[in-house]
Amino acid sequence: MQKSIVVVGSLNLDLVAGVSRLPSLGETIIGRDFNTYCGGKGANQAVALARLGAPVKMIGKLGSDGFATQLREGLVKAGVDASCVANAPGSSGTALITTSADGDNTIVVIPGANGLLLPEDIDRYREQIEQATIVLAQLEIPSETTKYLGRMLRSAGIPFILDPAPAAPLSSGLLRSVTWLTPNETEARLPLEKNFPGLPVDSPPDAANGLLSLGARNVILKLGARGVYLAGDDVESAYVSSFPVHAVDTTAAGDAFNGAFAFALACR
Repeated sequence: MQKSIVVVGSLNLDLVAGVSRLPSLGETIIGRDFNTYCGGKGANQAVALARLGAPVKMIGKLGSDGFATQLREGLVKAGVDASCVANAPGSSGTALITTSADGDNTIVVIPGANGLLLPEDIDRYREQIEQATIVLAQLEIPSETTKYLGRMLRSAGIPFILDPAPAAPLSSGLLRSVTWLTPNETEARLPLEKNFPGLPVDSPPDAANGLLSLGARNVILKLGARGVYLAGDDVESAYVSSFPVHAVDTTAAGDAFNGAFAFALACR
């Protein structure tokens, strides 16, 4: 693998509270512990790739606060090329995360500087993007930026992996630029219910076929402990089972999956 994999997306400082169980609405409980971690869906995917040994560049935006230094140092320490991560006035992205003893979580994301990653930033790094073997993105940056990136990649013929998270409406124009769409079941439900009322979205084959009909070239539907369901132009439709693990914390599990999947594609 000689060309870099490029990740365009978010960088957040994760503020993580450990609890015995997730609180109910309006309930206050006592937590077990508190930690801070470098996160953001984009940074998580980039770090996953770097840990697998891939040459990876991150394109994103940090604020002018103390979190920015911590987040940049985290990328560099992991082996990610952060030369295309710029700074903007204001706060960096943050995520407030609560994790339970059985591995479940709730997450609130505050975009901060991630919301300032604009189409002109994509133009600024066009050369790095067009030299990539694969590009990954998510939905924690402005939608117009993701759409602009998709058009650029489609024109250049570069494979585009889109993690449609957090769940949001997906335009057909964006989906037509996507080589691999990687939603979980919740993220798949929103565009399907909008475009196909009455579709049995709990059926992975029906859900995948619905997303394919909206324009995506291939779909990997993440099914948690059940594994994944694949369908599309470049793969035979199939379930792929997971292997059993003891879940300590499911935060960023989908991001780690996307990084590993991109690495596998690049190494074919």
